[in-house]
Amino acid sequence: MSGGWNTIESDAGVFTYLIEKLGVKDVQFDELITLEPDELRRLGDIYGVIFLFKYPTGERPSETPRDGTFDYEAANDIFFAAQTIQNACGTQALLSVLLNKDGEVDIGNELRDFKAFSAEFPPDLRGETLSNSDLIREVHNSFARSSPFIDETQRAATEDDDVYHFIAYTSINGKLYELDGLQPAPISHGDCTVPDFPDKVIPVLQRRIARYPPSEIRFNLLACVRDLRIRAREIGDQEALEAEERKRTEWLWENALRRHNFVGFVGELLKVVVKDKLAQGEDAYNKWVEESNAKTRKRAEARRHQAGADDG
Repeated sequence: MSGGWNTIESDAGVFTYLIEKLGVKDVQFDELITLEPDELRRLGDIYGVIFLFKYPTGERPSETPRDGTFDYEAANDIFFAAQTIQNACGTQALLSVLLNKDGEVDIGNELRDFKAFSAEFPPDLRGETLSNSDLIREVHNSFARSSPFIDETQRAATEDDDVYHFIAYTSINGKLYELDGLQPAPISHGDCTVPDFPDKVIPVLQRRIARYPPSEIRFNLLACVRDLRIRAREIGDQEALEAEERKRTEWLWENALRRHNFVGFVGELLKVVVKDKLAQGEDAYNKWVEESNAKTRKRAEARRHQAGADDG
């Protein structure tokens, strides 16, 4: 196992099974399609949201946030960790929600021990402790997509790259906090009770998205909520329960695929196909190659036309 942290996807199935492997019980993530308070409320008990956005690689933290105010005292009273390593921000964001909901949520013995151990640390040391946790790193890396071509732990981003960053929003002690490990402290967005959270967080997210050009659509929002299967059982909604169980089955299948490298399989399959075509004779083989090349050129041309249309 590499000592580094690999990139994980902003995916409800990845995050849900990641926290289950860390020992969290009766919690899941659900993707939000629209920025509407009612969409959040329909999910029942909400613990927080995880927001993924394109991060300007040249941007540096400032003394004053563009929205809200830094709460340096809260950095010592709640779980807030500085991000000290690349690629860990997804797991750090979900822990920023869950470790501040201990009591509302059963976070399990491992995370509870980690929180207690790091409780008296300042944010930078807390971040180092998180980054050096073998358990959290290994669980995180187990959900990284397999790639035979690059080692994502060895490559630093440049200003020409698209870099994406995860941050968390949650209600703690009657305040709406933005928890971003690249900032010097939690950012307070004012008073916010747990029932108020959907109405308070959506305008903050809308203001953040408004900073980007209208053409930028690469955002993702995941809600951290009580397991929706439990809610469906409590209200006797069999249809919703079956839908959630199907979703879990799909997540398990997708997570299994992420862990496998299919390049070897594709290579062996190609050998079999080529052998079969050669057995049909040289003319049949050459015709097959020409047809394949023509289809490839046609697809490439279609992509160029589509890209031109999008740019217009």
